[in-house]
Amino acid sequence: MRLTKEQIETFETDGFLIAEGALTDADLQPVIDELGAFIDTRAQELKAEGKIQDLYEDELFETRYGLLFKQCKEIGKGMDIMHMRGRAMFEFLHNENLLDVAESVVSPEITCSPIHHVRAKPPVAYEEKEGPGFHNVPWHQDVGVMMYEAEESNVVTFWLPLGDATDEMGCMQVMKGIVKEGYLKHQKAGGTTIWPELLPDVAPISAACKKGDVVLMNRYTPHRSTSNRSDRCRWSLDLRYQPTGVHTGRTAHPDFVVRSLSRPDSVMDDYEEWCRLWVDSFENRQGVSMHRNDPREGEQV
Repeated sequence: MRLTKEQIETFETDGFLIAEGALTDADLQPVIDELGAFIDTRAQELKAEGKIQDLYEDELFETRYGLLFKQCKEIGKGMDIMHMRGRAMFEFLHNENLLDVAESVVSPEITCSPIHHVRAKPPVAYEEKEGPGFHNVPWHQDVGVMMYEAEESNVVTFWLPLGDATDEMGCMQVMKGIVKEGYLKHQKAGGTTIWPELLPDVAPISAACKKGDVVLMNRYTPHRSTSNRSDRCRWSLDLRYQPTGVHTGRTAHPDFVVRSLSRPDSVMDDYEEWCRLWVDSFENRQGVSMHRNDPREGEQV
């Protein structure tokens, strides 16, 4: 799906756009199946360790993770893109429908940023406490989790649900039209969040979306997630694409070309090499991976 001229203009002005129906069930199902298999393996391991009692093997993808999480918070350990390094996920990062959307706002020369995650937000009733954290991200800009050198890089966030993301399920909230204000200083307290006194006086809007939609956000767009008050898990992927050749904001982790009209041979489609690069980045760490937690005068971070 390629964006229309009107959609591109909206994104450039608002720093936010929901590309409805950009992906098909066939695009997403291999990733869902891979995540389901990972959860099943983790559940079997934790049951063998005596940490969970019920495997909930007959539950749906949307409900099983939460029921397992309620029994043992370790169920999600290792469940992120760079740690799982699943073949289906690697192939999805090259998905043609997704890259058609990306090309509309990035460039025909597209690199996959090393900053990407899979998130499973369980029902808040299963949490030990409510508040900011990995499942409830506070107000921030994505430029706040990149190196200073990448501030001018056109790194676009592509947030997409693996099932519907409703207000009840804890969808994101965004502040649109803030992009021209640039970077707003972030503090460490509360989990890399915009200083409260710098938070724009703009009414947040809901980014509720359906399976198959893709939420696009400018790196300067303030956004946060909200509590999941349903009985289902809110699954999502948090991906970033950028023009090839610009700073990624994470020199410690591998980026790779996923589309190139000028140099198609530069596209990395070698799954084993992708895995090797991630393992090497962990075992032989070089470069920088940082959040921009800017101290107030007299403070230290």
